[in-house]
Amino acid sequence: MGDAIDTDAASDWHARARALRPHCLALIGGATAPAASGATFDCISPIDGRKLAAVAACDAADVEAAVAAARAAFERGDWAGRPPAERKRVLLRFAELVEAATHELALLETLDVGKPIRDSLMVDVPATVRCLRWYAEAIDKIYDEVAPTGPGALALVTREPVGVVGAIVPWNFPMLMAAWKIAPVLASGNSLVLKPSEKSPLSAIRLGELALAAGLPPGVFNVVPGHGHTAGKALALHADVDAIAFTGSTATGKLVMQYAAQSNLKRVSLECGGKSPNIIMADYPDLQRAARAAAAAIFFNQGEMCSAGSRLLVQEGVREPLLQEISRIGRAMAPGDPLDPQTLLGAMVDETQTQRVLEYIDSGRSAGARLALGGRRVRQGSGGCYIEPTVFDEVTPQMRIAREEIFGPVLATLSFRDLDEALRIANDVSYGLAAAIWTRDLTSAHRAARALRAGVVYVNCYDADDITVPFGGYKQSGFGRDKSLHAFDKYTELKTTWIDLT
Repeated sequence: MGDAIDTDAASDWHARARALRPHCLALIGGATAPAASGATFDCISPIDGRKLAAVAACDAADVEAAVAAARAAFERGDWAGRPPAERKRVLLRFAELVEAATHELALLETLDVGKPIRDSLMVDVPATVRCLRWYAEAIDKIYDEVAPTGPGALALVTREPVGVVGAIVPWNFPMLMAAWKIAPVLASGNSLVLKPSEKSPLSAIRLGELALAAGLPPGVFNVVPGHGHTAGKALALHADVDAIAFTGSTATGKLVMQYAAQSNLKRVSLECGGKSPNIIMADYPDLQRAARAAAAAIFFNQGEMCSAGSRLLVQEGVREPLLQEISRIGRAMAPGDPLDPQTLLGAMVDETQTQRVLEYIDSGRSAGARLALGGRRVRQGSGGCYIEPTVFDEVTPQMRIAREEIFGPVLATLSFRDLDEALRIANDVSYGLAAAIWTRDLTSAHRAARALRAGVVYVNCYDADDITVPFGGYKQSGFGRDKSLHAFDKYTELKTTWIDLT
């Protein structure tokens, strides 16, 4: 790795932060540029409320230019027409440059969204590098097909790039979620227009620059920072975008589908919200292990995860000891300075999200749930956005905190008598992204895995992950899959070529 992951003191990271000058322009057609209107928006760090940069506020005119550049590059075959081995070489070089910039990119992530620097260093950047490398290596490993027709015909089934892909990515894992789109989009030979969240534009801009430095032709990878209702809407409505890949809230995902239908019926893939159940059976023998996993499932990344285990379903008889252990862990994860490598819980992404989470905490109290831990805003003297780990007990399935996505470090605990009741509660929400079952009974594990309406089901673990497995949801958590070879389905067309041999 170009920059070794270390445990520098907080003072070192603060010094780096003071010296950092984030790049804040759009990347269109291989060149950086301000928004055509000249407009900017302030990028504010939730760590302390300071302004990081004035970022180009792209709108429909900039999206038009980016899509035109992407289309021109695609039609010329600048990238799609290159041999697979050459595209593989460029993407591997891209991964190398990202890895070499580990400290810079980790610092951008932490300053931009408030996550602990240890997580940016040890999770976000390495996972981004692995993603880019994995899809680069997959380029020359995927074969087309010969259909089993009769002797009088030869039928070929080939994959072709879909063309111009628009990607709209969220703010909770800005770089990694972008990589989940970027890597298979480019590996397939497409051109890309990336619209990062206005809450977290900095690492996406830098990724675009590194891709260009790695040898991607101009116009193949474009970045248009801007607001969702301007740049994002324009991208989803654009009639020359062939596919749109979105990760974010269910409400915005529904708008993206509407825009696709209103324009050219472009292909849509959505990874949206979640309210994932984490079911712990009384027969599971290691409650401390289950408690550690349950705490990590909701407190990691400040609870700002679509797959967070935000509903803890505990069988009667083990609820009290389990909650005691989760509360003990939560108290030890008090929010701290995100630039201190010892900090486990950082800042919420911004003031808007902070107020949203606090409103849900008030809702839980008002509905009659028992506040077992936390519930307060802390570190207010820092000027940043911090909420302590929060646990509610005695939650009922009808409460808002048990049904709606909070996207913060707030755990709703519900009790159940038997597995059938647990499965009914687990499935009785509009989401279906992830779920978990903790049990030593093989039959219960298999029953739950089949019955849970979720794209990912964990057994005796939570948030286990690898780039080789697909990730996506059921119901209003969206459709289409990120990661694994299945991601290529979103960005390629299948063509049948029938040759008559008679």
